[in-house]
Amino acid sequence: MEQHHIELIRQTIALAQQNIRQGQGGPFGAIIAKDGVAISSGCNNVTTGNDPTAHAEIVAIRNACNKLKSWDLKGYELYSSCEPCPMCLGAAYWAGVSKIWFSANREDAALVGFDDDYLYQEIAKPVGQRSMAMSVLIPAEGQALLQEWLSIPNRVEY
Repeated sequence: MEQHHIELIRQTIALAQQNIRQGQGGPFGAIIAKDGVAISSGCNNVTTGNDPTAHAEIVAIRNACNKLKSWDLKGYELYSSCEPCPMCLGAAYWAGVSKIWFSANREDAALVGFDDDYLYQEIAKPVGQRSMAMSVLIPAEGQALLQEWLSIPNRVEY
């Protein structure tokens, strides 16, 4: 294994340590890198920013996209101090991240109170069986909107 992978993971851990020691949020840090060079980073700021989406990976992805002025991170890698939760994993897929490297896994996170297993289980259930109520309203209008999107010749596919 190339040394830069280990160095980048250690940097995510250092970011997370600094974050918790300064009281800025949870014990998570993340870096977006290309060819072993970090281009952005992020730390968990859920509680200090009053933003449930401010996970380290999301912050790092947002910072990378802002820096690159692109939503496309194909060819970039995500390094995280911990295995990404379902939201962060989804964001990495949507951004096109090529590979994710992490240190602690989701079982380790669950042992200290960050248990995402419930979310993984909920996502796998049919809509009507999830614990959060979900209902469809005026589906024809929503479907018409999607068809309108398809009719735009110069739309940006993603």
